[in-house]
Amino acid sequence: MKVAVLMGGSSSEREVSLKSGAQVAAALRRLGHEVMVIDPAANGLNALSDFNPDAVFIALHGRFGEDGCIQGALEMMGLRYTGSSVLSSAIAMDKTISKALFDMSGIPTPPYVVVSRRHDPRSALELALGVGIPCVVKPSSQGSTVGISIVKESSALEEALKIALDHDEEALVEKFIQGTEVTVGVVGKRDPQALPVLEIVPKNEFYDWESKYTPGMSEHIIPARISEAAQEECQRLALRAHAALKCRGYSRVDMIVEPEGRVWVLEVNTLPGLTEVSLLPDAARAEGIAFDELIEILLNTALED
Repeated sequence: MKVAVLMGGSSSEREVSLKSGAQVAAALRRLGHEVMVIDPAANGLNALSDFNPDAVFIALHGRFGEDGCIQGALEMMGLRYTGSSVLSSAIAMDKTISKALFDMSGIPTPPYVVVSRRHDPRSALELALGVGIPCVVKPSSQGSTVGISIVKESSALEEALKIALDHDEEALVEKFIQGTEVTVGVVGKRDPQALPVLEIVPKNEFYDWESKYTPGMSEHIIPARISEAAQEECQRLALRAHAALKCRGYSRVDMIVEPEGRVWVLEVNTLPGLTEVSLLPDAARAEGIAFDELIEILLNTALED
């Protein structure tokens, strides 16, 4: 099969995407596919027309790759691609819209407010303080913890808002939930399945950029050290969140589990990382799915009607 792998791009997550794309391309070649690697930021998409692939494997992350833009271009070109649709990608990338849909769907998500650049600094600060301290401040439409701050004192809130709003028009201010950080991968198009619950133990204060992408800076524990009932709830909520945002093919749902077992959904990633230290491949491996097999499964979802 002829497969084009899109990797790189122009977002702040470019370097991560290059690693994901290299891993994916290598796996596809081992599986016997004819592979063309394309960096949209360097080469545009013109090469796709000449190559005329049977499917496009999107290994892009962040803006212009994960937010529906590249998906829209591929739709216009009549090409099949991995991952979620234009609409689902755009919704999942926007944390404020995602959380509104979680609320509407009865999916538990931490209380929050939205602050924008349109607010004057005093109003923004007052609005954010309404969530309470400690809280988490993050850009509405960034991935890989870009621009995120955990605020433990009210005096640090103004600077956290500035950092988040430097990255986006809107910032999400969310109640900080103390608990076990977990994630659940969802794989499959017609009949999505939840992978084992994976616990994330970062070496830093939280699962930041360094923890995500530097070998040895985080520990992945499968199954997560939570009760069996909490694990089942995590998998149930992962499938509900995946469906609420109309995701397809695969996703990864991030959550926090409180000590008493209450589960909170934080966000959905429609194009989770596929590097050597990424979470989805680890969870799949725990389910008995090797990396190459996982890539073949994800590729095949692009061909299913």
